[in-house]
Amino acid sequence: MTNPTATCPARRLLASLERGLRGLVHSNLFISLSTTSVAVTTVLLAGLPLEALPLFIVFAATLFVYTVNRFTDLEEDQRNVPKRAAFTRRYGRVWLALGVGLYLAAIAVAVALGLPGAGYLLLPLAVALLYSVGGVKQVFLVKNLFVGVAWGVIPLGVGYYYGQLWTLEILAIAGYVTAMITVAAVIFDVKDIEGDREEGIATVPNRLGPAATRRYSQAANAAIAAAVGVLVVATSLSPAFLALLAMNGYVAGYIPFARPDRGPLYYGFVVDGEHVFLVVVIAALEWLVW
Repeated sequence: MTNPTATCPARRLLASLERGLRGLVHSNLFISLSTTSVAVTTVLLAGLPLEALPLFIVFAATLFVYTVNRFTDLEEDQRNVPKRAAFTRRYGRVWLALGVGLYLAAIAVAVALGLPGAGYLLLPLAVALLYSVGGVKQVFLVKNLFVGVAWGVIPLGVGYYYGQLWTLEILAIAGYVTAMITVAAVIFDVKDIEGDREEGIATVPNRLGPAATRRYSQAANAAIAAAVGVLVVATSLSPAFLALLAMNGYVAGYIPFARPDRGPLYYGFVVDGEHVFLVVVIAALEWLVW
């Protein structure tokens, strides 16, 4: 028989851990860490020197864009993710102020340092406006592709910063990130089926159902993995790029469990954690093997 007094500390620890993870997810700190992970992955695979400024820019822009989206989607979140909506109502203005402040600071630093292409830092603002109030999310599949392309711009931005924009390595990472985030965005829509129907938003899960969405997403994931293998074999890409397949394995593991009743930590931490997982794998290989 389990001793209740022995399990209470463990339960309290788990409850505290869950609250902490919810805070990371609802505040958009974790998704900002995920996009920053994309930038680090790009730097490592492309063999570039790691610098703080591009990472800060990516983190700040993500926090800004996603926090704005929390406010524009507040009513929808009230139906789909009520705890996130409650968090936004209680703490959202603080995080919005932080996101705006960091984003403006990133622009100011880029201008002060005379970085070429500093004007491109207005792209996150355009992304926020198009996605949140421009009607992009209302068009079937365009919403998912838009999110995928927005994330795929991150490796391109890193390449531009280092003067390596049109290299095969940068373009390959950008294409990979775009494809994988598009798949993740489709999976993310599984949790919002009822709310999206009420809002009249056509999504893959709405039209095909969760089971078919999982099958097609898994097929897309396998096709992307095959494309990575072909590129490494048929081009001058380093075999180190095969490390990307670790994320395909991670995605293959979470897709079967994507259901509408999964909580926000499944989607906001497990699904959104795919690029954090990948950068840990690549950093470990960089240290141990390469």
